[in-house]
Amino acid sequence: MKKITKAVFPVAGMGTRFLPATKASPKEMLPIVDKPLIQYAVEEAVAAGITELIFITGRNKRSIEDHFDKAYELETELENRNKKKLLDLVQGIVPDNVSCIYIRQTEALGLGHAVLCAKPVVGNEPFAVILADDLIDGEPGAVEQMVRVFNDTHCSVLGVETVAREETGSYGIVEIQPNDQGRDQVSSIVEKPHPDVAPSNLAVVGRYILTPRIFDKLLNTPAGAGGEIQLTDAIAALLKEEPVLAYAFDGVRYDCGSKIGYLKATVELGLKHHEVGRDFAAYLGSLKLD
Repeated sequence: MKKITKAVFPVAGMGTRFLPATKASPKEMLPIVDKPLIQYAVEEAVAAGITELIFITGRNKRSIEDHFDKAYELETELENRNKKKLLDLVQGIVPDNVSCIYIRQTEALGLGHAVLCAKPVVGNEPFAVILADDLIDGEPGAVEQMVRVFNDTHCSVLGVETVAREETGSYGIVEIQPNDQGRDQVSSIVEKPHPDVAPSNLAVVGRYILTPRIFDKLLNTPAGAGGEIQLTDAIAALLKEEPVLAYAFDGVRYDCGSKIGYLKATVELGLKHHEVGRDFAAYLGSLKLD
């Protein structure tokens, strides 16, 4: 089985929960302290050994391409002003051995369709899918942990986390059972079940390692909820032909697709930041909260 060198970033969504901030700027470019969400996701992928970044984009997403491109004017200006640290920071956003590929998703037909758009580039290889909305703070990163599981098992791996029972309607929910190797194997998966009928409260959260057979399933998956092609439905079909594992990664997930999750990430990562962490902690300590 080939090593995982490719990651798919579905970034075509409209980010309606953050309007008006996302009217003209992608939600993936919202900053947490001094880096946009998409950069955290890319850094996690690169740390896992991924060298091909495949962005599934849509309209109003050009700033993502610009962010990972060379900025001649800015770099020249920083060089002329002898701002070496800032120049290194800008030039080091993507390592030299990593390539960025952009594919336009012309219609918003769901996460499954976005992943299917990557098929011509991914080909017949296993690959990662990373949702930048889910910022995961872990060392090593969640993708690196999941790649290790894949290398040991050669099975698709879903990143999972226990959520409150009342939140199951917001996630793909899995049912698991231990396999012969003592790993958690997915026995069923369902998209956004009502809490009363959810098979568990173990949710799939923004990180996937998938075998290329998922593309055959996506090609034959009819539109589901909201007229979209659901990745969850394709994974359910894949379960019938090969094992799929659930992996509870080490790390803290921030749901930056929600305002409260975004604010939590900003505070927590702000406190850890090497430049402002100490002053920020002092400021927060000085606040008088009712």
